Amino acid sequence: MHDAFPELEIRVASIDDAGSLDRAISGAAAIINCSGPFLDTGTSVIEAALRARVHYLDVTAEQPVVLAAFERFADVAHDAGIVIAPAMAFYGGLGDLLATAAMDDWAAADEIRIAIALDSWQPTLGTRLTGKRNTARRLVFSNNQLEFLADPPPMSMWSFPPPFGTQDVIALPLSETILIPSHLRTSEIHNYINLAPLKDLRDPDTPAPAAVDESGRSAQIFLMDVIARWRSEERRATAQGQDIYAVTAPLVVEAVKRILNGRFKGMGVAAPGKIFDARDFLESLSPEHLSLIFER
Repeated sequence: MHDAFPELEIRVASIDDAGSLDRAISGAAAIINCSGPFLDTGTSVIEAALRARVHYLDVTAEQPVVLAAFERFADVAHDAGIVIAPAMAFYGGLGDLLATAAMDDWAAADEIRIAIALDSWQPTLGTRLTGKRNTARRLVFSNNQLEFLADPPPMSMWSFPPPFGTQDVIALPLSETILIPSHLRTSEIHNYINLAPLKDLRDPDTPAPAAVDESGRSAQIFLMDVIARWRSEERRATAQGQDIYAVTAPLVVEAVKRILNGRFKGMGVAAPGKIFDARDFLESLSPEHLSLIFER
């Protein structure tokens, strides 16, 4: 990256050395923490952001990290006048924005269901390390509260829009399970993913993603389908694109731009759907990064 952007200043810091973190972020307006596993880095970098009174965002999919951010830092971040936006990524932020856009003017929903379809999954080293590091039991939001996911996880069928069609899916709650109930009223949130990418993820011989275009994206195709239900009525928001890792960059950068430009509401620890206009945010990434469909 430094070769491509030689004007960038590189500062080295250690999560075990608060002073080095303070020096590294001196003069910054916001921090984007991309260094996982976030179970190891999240708390230290958030604390540094609080000391410096600068906004903090990360791209974690780890439920314990997001939950800890809300439980430990909500009040102090609000009092410091900064935004802490964990999980501003494909897993977490995108699902939360789609759920918020799907609900639109509804005050509440009986259920929100999220299904992800990937044609393949070539995991990065960070994904593999996080899988080994994060051994916490997964949480699902049911009966108006966080509960442990059943073991084995439930399976279902999901009718995805083209090109995926109807596929078997399995429950896989990630960081959106923590974000969504922090600001949307619903008694049930259920997350699913199709089976093929999980086989890739579990295979130690699956290679890391390789760039296939000038932007550096891999060939992976994704589709995230969100359905909100209130009684007999359903609303749907769907996003489709290329490369789950690559789409995280425009998501988190757009969030930083809006925070620094004052296009947000509220301070403290917050889900993107709470502090941003969800539909406007998503449409700002279309069609370059996302193809969107909203149905009622």
